[in-house]
Amino acid sequence: MKEFELEKLQEFDGKEGKPAYVAYNGKVYDVSGSKRWKGGLHMNRHHAGNNLTSDIQAAPHEPSVLERYPQVGTLKKEKQTDRQLPPIVSRILEKAPFFRRHPHPMTIHFPIAFTFATLAFTLLYLITGLKNFDVTAFYCLGAAVFFTPVAIVTGFYTWWVNYGARAIRPVRIKQKLSFLLLSLEIGLFIWRWNNPMLLQSLGWQRLIYLLLVLSMFFVVTMIGWFGASLTFPIEKPENEKQ
Repeated sequence: MKEFELEKLQEFDGKEGKPAYVAYNGKVYDVSGSKRWKGGLHMNRHHAGNNLTSDIQAAPHEPSVLERYPQVGTLKKEKQTDRQLPPIVSRILEKAPFFRRHPHPMTIHFPIAFTFATLAFTLLYLITGLKNFDVTAFYCLGAAVFFTPVAIVTGFYTWWVNYGARAIRPVRIKQKLSFLLLSLEIGLFIWRWNNPMLLQSLGWQRLIYLLLVLSMFFVVTMIGWFGASLTFPIEKPENEKQ
């Protein structure tokens, strides 16, 4: 079979009538016959003419789906490294692929859960008047303050390793919203730390605090939405594409 260098593979991008080739695990497949690769673009995210060995690990299907399409060659081994990464990082990722995709998905759930829990326990306190709910909400807010920077760091790491730090719109939006979320969490935590009886008094400060807690819920929801759009993009109907 023909051996492709990465530069040569990029010529088969499925555009302007060209075949759509993709590489996985050293094998090159012709996916031109797939409707999902029309125009060389798959799920509004993956482009033909590239090595998808790392990207397909986050796909909602098994890599075996590529076996439905003809193999037209192999990818030259020395070209399968992450050329934009330092050699030591590429070697670590080759030995432990776990560190390519998993750190961010593992950590992002914590700030999301604790932010939602802060709102939930705050509402329970307002409904029931039980002080324990108020205390739990404060602890959840503190946990969100702790885990959000971890999720931000792993997010930047994933962006660098898997996307080459390219200016991808959903990623840029997520980054801005994440720093906004962290600012809200820190501000609310310090406010409650200095004023433990805040929710027990009626007044404009209590109202502002509740509105800011509610705004955290919407911000973290938007972060989750744009994050999910990277893994599971919403495809437009064929009539809209035309």
